[in-house]
Amino acid sequence: MPKNKLKIGLLVEDKHLPAWAFEMISQIKASNYAEISLIIENDVPKVIPNVSIWDKIRNNKNRLGYLCVRKVLEVIYDKLIDRVQTLPDATESKSCEQLYQNTPLIKVKPIQKLHSDYFLDTDIQTIKESQLDVIIRLGFRILRGDILSSSKYGVWSFHHGDNNLNRGGPAGYWESLESWPETGAILQILNEDLDNGQVLYRSYSCTNEFSYNENVNNYFWKSLYFMTRTLESLYLEGEEEFFAKVAKQNENPIIYSEKLYKSPTNKELTKLTFNKLIQKASHIAQNKFYFEQWILLFDLKKEFSSSLWRYKRIVPPKDKFWADPHVIFKNNTYYIFIEEYLYKTGKGHISLIEMDEKGKYSEPKIVLDKNYHLSYPFIFDHDDELYMIPESVENNTVELYRCTQFPDKWEFVMNLMENVSLLDATLLFHNNKWWMFANGAEHKGVSTWDELFLFSSDNLLSQDWASHPMNPIISDCKQARPAGKIFERNGSLYRPSQNSSHKYGYGFNFNRIIQLDERNYREEIISKVEPNWADDITATHTFSNAHNLYVIDAQIKTKKK
Repeated sequence: MPKNKLKIGLLVEDKHLPAWAFEMISQIKASNYAEISLIIENDVPKVIPNVSIWDKIRNNKNRLGYLCVRKVLEVIYDKLIDRVQTLPDATESKSCEQLYQNTPLIKVKPIQKLHSDYFLDTDIQTIKESQLDVIIRLGFRILRGDILSSSKYGVWSFHHGDNNLNRGGPAGYWESLESWPETGAILQILNEDLDNGQVLYRSYSCTNEFSYNENVNNYFWKSLYFMTRTLESLYLEGEEEFFAKVAKQNENPIIYSEKLYKSPTNKELTKLTFNKLIQKASHIAQNKFYFEQWILLFDLKKEFSSSLWRYKRIVPPKDKFWADPHVIFKNNTYYIFIEEYLYKTGKGHISLIEMDEKGKYSEPKIVLDKNYHLSYPFIFDHDDELYMIPESVENNTVELYRCTQFPDKWEFVMNLMENVSLLDATLLFHNNKWWMFANGAEHKGVSTWDELFLFSSDNLLSQDWASHPMNPIISDCKQARPAGKIFERNGSLYRPSQNSSHKYGYGFNFNRIIQLDERNYREEIISKVEPNWADDITATHTFSNAHNLYVIDAQIKTKKK
């Protein structure tokens, strides 16, 4: 017998929603786990008086200086700093007339006290009669009182910020203007304490320090899936199992010691804007005389080579970069497969560098080239055959190649997946099953650095790859994207992952896999690598080892001429 769908109520301002929320509600309506059962619309008058421009000036004559300064600062920011056009625009207003059609709607006038809304007892009673499982807050101000307990599982609300570091708002603003390494976002069950509800979902994105609009756009589109994923988990797992996991995630006490963030004053905005102008000018000047180039570094050592300052450099000519090393050892020779990217064509291919046991290496030669971009050549053995899965996201595929003549002849075998946007696919054979780790973005306009997805198959040569029920298994730019082959050491499995919190590929981690099966996945960061061992290195994002050779890549700041 099928389960009853979750009954959802929506708290909204009117019959319009931003595009990201519109799509979220559309997905819930089309789902098999929830239905929209009640619309609760704010009936507080929002009519703007029809007054002339001169009346507006007279009514605000004491604030004219403030408003003029603010407008000038906003123009400076928009025209000189944030020149990114966000597409698709997550904040675009969309009419919900059809979306709300055939759904019961009530209008309420809450009692307004300073910044908070309190619902009348009669409205609370009407809402309770709908026997809602969850109320989603997409409107109203700060909610207080009985509305918070008027549905079975409470009022669920987004806080577009890391509530450990940022409570208040505006969403994504301070992170961008103050150049924080990452921007957090949570889905929470509201309580009386501002932005301190029980966290249902937490995620981090790399902050766009030169575009507040792009920063917000990225995580608005991403966060719509927090709600759909969490509602589906509640439906599938059931109340007891679901809330046991939520309680586990929220078991540690947290004290918030930062300020309550608000819209900046003119004094604060002036300082923020001109600091950002200086930062932008410095960035432009550096780009005029320098460029950042990916290079390779290696060390030959019998024991684990952990001191990166010992690694020797392999630097490409200035017309290209070398990155994503994946190394194998065969016939007393090391074979380093890399992405070779040509700046002139704007496209990468897979090349090979051979190295002997004394560290003498060859010039790279092309081993796989297509009319679309290739990178991250994941190399592995299976049934005495050597295979490669290069990243081919530009072709919307996960492609498998077999080596027909070692080491430089490769033939296409099949697409393991098609019509997908997955990056840096990394395979692991574990407990008689193939596991594929890959980064992805479920919506256009969302960063591909933030979320790691896991798939499994009983057969390598198959297009039947099952999505893990916890997908995405990681939603954090600091540890999501694969950074090389998963390796075993002292009985434990370690997954190298990229840290893109400051910028793309800023560093990498070793994550110990604690649990991996068809229902669960858990890992913990054991070691973090950041680009601190040389003044000219600005990033490092791939690790590979075979026999005695350890290879990483790193980004260096190089003069253009």
